[in-house]
Amino acid sequence: MKKKESLAINISICICLILSGIFLFNRCNNVPQINTNNLVSMILPEKKYGFEKDSFHFETHKLNSNQTLGDLLLYEGIAWDSILKLDKISNEKYSIRRFRARKPFTLVKKDSCSAPCCLVYEPNKLTYIKYQLDDEITVNIIKKNFEVCEEQASGEIESSLWMAMKGSGLGYEIIDKMEDALASSVDFYHAQKGDQFKLIFERKYVDGKPVEFGEILAAAYKNEMGEQYSVYYENENYEGFYDLLGQPTKKTFLRAPLKYSRISSKFNPRRFHPIKKRTIPHLGTDYAAPIGTPIYSVADGIVETVGYSKNNGKYVKIRHDDIYKTQYLHMHRFSTGIKKGARVKQGQQIGEVGKTGLATGPHVCFRFWKHGRQVNHLRENFPPKDPLPESEMEEFFRQRDILLNRLAEVPYPDEKRKKGLIAER
Repeated sequence: MKKKESLAINISICICLILSGIFLFNRCNNVPQINTNNLVSMILPEKKYGFEKDSFHFETHKLNSNQTLGDLLLYEGIAWDSILKLDKISNEKYSIRRFRARKPFTLVKKDSCSAPCCLVYEPNKLTYIKYQLDDEITVNIIKKNFEVCEEQASGEIESSLWMAMKGSGLGYEIIDKMEDALASSVDFYHAQKGDQFKLIFERKYVDGKPVEFGEILAAAYKNEMGEQYSVYYENENYEGFYDLLGQPTKKTFLRAPLKYSRISSKFNPRRFHPIKKRTIPHLGTDYAAPIGTPIYSVADGIVETVGYSKNNGKYVKIRHDDIYKTQYLHMHRFSTGIKKGARVKQGQQIGEVGKTGLATGPHVCFRFWKHGRQVNHLRENFPPKDPLPESEMEEFFRQRDILLNRLAEVPYPDEKRKKGLIAER
């Protein structure tokens, strides 16, 4: 037994000496430690759109305003019957007819001289569509992997909220959400110089680069009336912006079906028609915007009509309840799923701006019915949405307090000046 124990001890001592020698050798000779992450990236080939970069050739193209995708693919060596098949199959997922002029897309080839085996189009920064062109025509919509990071910002009004938020590095979409978040308590059309805001928001990153703003989580606005707050609350039954007491900040109807547009013709019972050259009542509000601008439903409802007429062009009519209906005229195209009987939510895109029918230029004519009679929606005082029920309040207050504590750590610009973090105005 003693011999066995002595043998085991000797073996253990030898192993320790060997390991110590390796450790000392590495230290003395400055041998770097192996980074397994780097090792994996060295072994795995780099890919683009799922294709190995070293094994394929990638070309970026753009369509000119007078050029079709079919012409380009035919020139690149794709047979005409394959192009027709691609056109038909793509309608089921993302039609190639939706490609915008001068928006880049990628042709993937096995080498620079061969015909493309795949076409890749990115409709937005988080999605790309692969149109397989070689053995079998297929269309696949692929969502990119992204990381959501929580960020914060603050600013001060000099001329407008838009300029102040742009100066803080924020984009159109976050500005729009800021207005939604505080719609019931702040009149942004009459913002005063010196008003201040701060917010916590999400931003999406792909491969370490910011690509899209997410939701605002909490916002505060300080003016001569004091501070106004809004927090975002979401679960399986509710989502949206609420004030500190659980009241929704949005009203039952949006004020307009477009964002970042202008009114080109107001509701006018005695308007002189620019095309028919006579006085014809204009029982709607025209919002001018470029062709393709998204049109949104101003409230929850059910699609009553999706159609076309000589005067109205392509249009959608939505019934919101027993009192209100809305109609959207001269559309360029309808959004996927917009058909008679479909349910839509407030802010859901239902189509795009066009100039179909009797229209002098691209715009949407927005019409609003109340008790079966067309009215000027800009003069209506819409009630707020229903508040959160009592059963939700405990969880709402818990989430609200967490967000308010984090928002309190974000200083307003005047607080930064007091601390010397930014220069005096």
